[in-house]
Amino acid sequence: MLRRRSRPAALLACLLVPALTALLLPPLSASSAAPAGTSHTRAVPLTELTVVSEQVASGLRRPVAITGLPDGRMLIAEKDGTVRAYRPDTGLAAEPVLDLTDRVDTSDNERGLLGITPAPNFARTGILYVAYTSLPAGELTLARVPIGAPGRLQVLLTQEHAEYGNHNGGQVAFGRDGYLYWSLGDGGGAFDPFKSGQNLGTLLGKIVRIDVNRTCGPKPYCVPSTNPFVNVPGARPEIWLYGLRNPWRFSVDPVDGSLWIGDVGQGLVEEINHIRPWQGGANLGWSCREGTPVFDPQQCRPDGRYTDPVFEYDHYNGNCSVTGGVVYRGFRTPQAWGTYVASDYCSTRVFAVRPKTGGGYDSAVIGNFPTQPTAIGTDVHGELYVLSDLPGWLNRVRFEWIRPTSGVGMAIR
Repeated sequence: MLRRRSRPAALLACLLVPALTALLLPPLSASSAAPAGTSHTRAVPLTELTVVSEQVASGLRRPVAITGLPDGRMLIAEKDGTVRAYRPDTGLAAEPVLDLTDRVDTSDNERGLLGITPAPNFARTGILYVAYTSLPAGELTLARVPIGAPGRLQVLLTQEHAEYGNHNGGQVAFGRDGYLYWSLGDGGGAFDPFKSGQNLGTLLGKIVRIDVNRTCGPKPYCVPSTNPFVNVPGARPEIWLYGLRNPWRFSVDPVDGSLWIGDVGQGLVEEINHIRPWQGGANLGWSCREGTPVFDPQQCRPDGRYTDPVFEYDHYNGNCSVTGGVVYRGFRTPQAWGTYVASDYCSTRVFAVRPKTGGGYDSAVIGNFPTQPTAIGTDVHGELYVLSDLPGWLNRVRFEWIRPTSGVGMAIR
């Protein structure tokens, strides 16, 4: 799915490693894991890692989101409104397991079925949570639906988004707190035409957090009492974070519950934000700022407190649009444990970011993904997969531990 700026350009690109896997992993502070046959293996410097991709399925129609299930399957959302299942032992199923094409508006390059995630009790209920742009006018829609039973879909929350077709966000994921998080873009066009990013009266340009296990009055969900704007006059209480442009892909680290957010830039920089569970209410800056540079001084407040990205990169050398990724919590490569991996839709560069023990972040370029990466996700074991948009590929990803040589990609910030 391509994204537009003031000039045509490409955009893009669900993960939730099950809680059981998180419980089996060592504490985050250890930055290490103990694989079979070893006593202890520490995470190595990022410059000693590289990624290798292997195509394991093809024939997908604009795959845009991926999530793992407890039974080992991977579910893949296709932009037109279908969800396909992939099993490592049998491959990609020919028929979709869910078809929402009669509900989904695909009239623009960035509209369609955008995000999927299983309910925490999916093994018992078969419930999926989905984000899509709905017919007839591209309304941003969050819903839940039993897999294989589209007629039982229940809409939970909507946001009007009729004027422009781009900047829809669309990621959905459950946090370790049990609440559902959903990202929404700023309303589209360019230059934040509705000034949504800093406006707490709209869900546009936000990440919301809601409790989908309860109902409150006429709403099929409740707002957690700990949401930061519950008692702020004129603010939408569902808002968890604000100041976002197009948070196409974010993920939840299953170990510490933090959010890693890839926010698509206007035309200067792409950014990655790392938000801890206690940072609800953080202002990520748009459209006062684009990354760390000031973008529109009129949107800046003298008393504004803005949360800087932990990593940003520019649009030179073929970059165009960040594809937010995931933190690696798998077992196959313990040397990479705790490393966040993201990419860019155009350049396909793989960016690795990792918090330092004493504060700050290390970052490096550690290779390339296959063409047009739209989403990065994990299976039930925490191992990585990446989708390729217009080729319609599913690719398995693994890390390789290498000794650094001259010319290894350097950290951008």
